[in-house]
Amino acid sequence: MAVTGGPADGLDRAKLLAARYKAAEARPYLASALYALTVVVSQQVRTMAVDRYWRCYVAPDFVEATDVEELAGVWIHEAAHLLRDHHGRADRLPAADQRDRLRVNIAQDCEINDDLVSDGLRLPEGRMEPRMFGLPEGGLFEEYLPGIPATSLHPVDCGSGAHGVPVPWDLGEKGGEGVAGLGPVEAEALRRQTAQAVRAHRRSRGSVPAGWRRWAEEVLEPTVDWRKALTGAVREAAAWAGGAVDYTYRRPSRRTPALGGRVVLPSLRRPLPRVAIVVDTSGSMGEDDLAAALAEVSGVLREVGVGGNRVAVLACDADVHAVARVTAVDQVELAGGGGTDMTVGIRNALAAPEPPNIVVVLTDGYTPWPPEPVSCRLIVVLIGEDAPQPPDWAETVRITPTR
Repeated sequence: MAVTGGPADGLDRAKLLAARYKAAEARPYLASALYALTVVVSQQVRTMAVDRYWRCYVAPDFVEATDVEELAGVWIHEAAHLLRDHHGRADRLPAADQRDRLRVNIAQDCEINDDLVSDGLRLPEGRMEPRMFGLPEGGLFEEYLPGIPATSLHPVDCGSGAHGVPVPWDLGEKGGEGVAGLGPVEAEALRRQTAQAVRAHRRSRGSVPAGWRRWAEEVLEPTVDWRKALTGAVREAAAWAGGAVDYTYRRPSRRTPALGGRVVLPSLRRPLPRVAIVVDTSGSMGEDDLAAALAEVSGVLREVGVGGNRVAVLACDADVHAVARVTAVDQVELAGGGGTDMTVGIRNALAAPEPPNIVVVLTDGYTPWPPEPVSCRLIVVLIGEDAPQPPDWAETVRITPTR
């Protein structure tokens, strides 16, 4: 991309571009992102900064005072803000945090710099790292933010492409001639292209830092928000079950008066679904995981509007040990600890006098399953990243409970 300005602005272009070339040569999987940045000369920035349109604002004095190797590290640092969508993630922070752009920027620098330093890159003195605040390495900036003091002596500002807050030197969405920048669709395509390059480089050479590997896998195979997925699955199943309307005489049809009271017509009703939760209490299941997962499912059911005596909980390993209709999680008895067969629990739930419309199974997946689809909606909540996949006809949500 272009470098704005001319000789009169005092920028040592040869040095700056040599540093970018060095960065791209040393980390070829980041080359596309580095060369996508449009350089804008600015006397208002202290070092280098980016906006969300992939413009890189550069202070001529900083370039002059910094050697090429450190400049290469800064190039990668600024590109990392954009590749990791720091401005987009900052936009989702609580309003109070968004207003403190300095703290946000420091937390973001901590997320980036521990990866860069461990990768052997040189950065200028005064760089932010997690250890400066007593924080562990390898975290995300959202995790670091609570540990960053409200006031700080480190005046960093990597621009609105990092913390998301407009700054005086920003050129805005349209920019100007030669500095149009990238739109959100182009930026997302560039992130995916870079992530694919990271994956390809790792497979061919195996020398990609852990932080970049994690980022690339998340871009190419994003983690699903399992709470939303679980809520959506239960809500859809409840709506499906509620679609089985029935007739009732408890509230006569509104058409009855038209018949002069001689005939009473029934009205249609939409019954609330009955739900059975089959909890895997075999020896492979941790009690903390079970309690956390059960609490999540109970919360989802309350949100959907299913509760009270319409929810039955079955504790099951290779046999059903406890069946109860509960109104609170602490009423559940998680008995068991033996082998595993969720088929037994599912069949027991369906054999109830009032069989459920929805069965939710909480399990680590190491269990036999019914050989064919059951007579209700089955939602399998898999606990753990490595849990085996259940049959295709079961709706599946993978969760990782917070301990």
